[in-house]
Amino acid sequence: MMNKGLLVLLVALAAAAAAVHGAGECGATPPDRMALKLAPCASAAQDPKSAPSNACCTAVRTIGKQSPQCLCAVMLSKTAKSSGIKPEVAITIPKRCNIADRPVGYKCGDYTLP
Repeated sequence: MMNKGLLVLLVALAAAAAAVHGAGECGATPPDRMALKLAPCASAAQDPKSAPSNACCTAVRTIGKQSPQCLCAVMLSKTAKSSGIKPEVAITIPKRCNIADRPVGYKCGDYTLP
């Protein structure tokens, strides 16, 4: 199952990232560790035609409530990219989840939140 393999990869990468300390876009939790919460979004973050699961939408909503900067940093993190998440697809998940209070127009690296 792809999601189990992705989760194992994310856990391994997060363990490596755990050595990083300090406050950043996601507070005391590094974006690479926070990216673990996107595991339910694996297929939705690779295929724009894949409907995000309820678990995925909950994770994106939770991360986004911290701040748009945190959500952006997580979606562009090394952990997310190395697990196959496509930033240009991941950035569309808040809209695909019908998150009403998403920061439409927010610049996230080379991408803009729809």
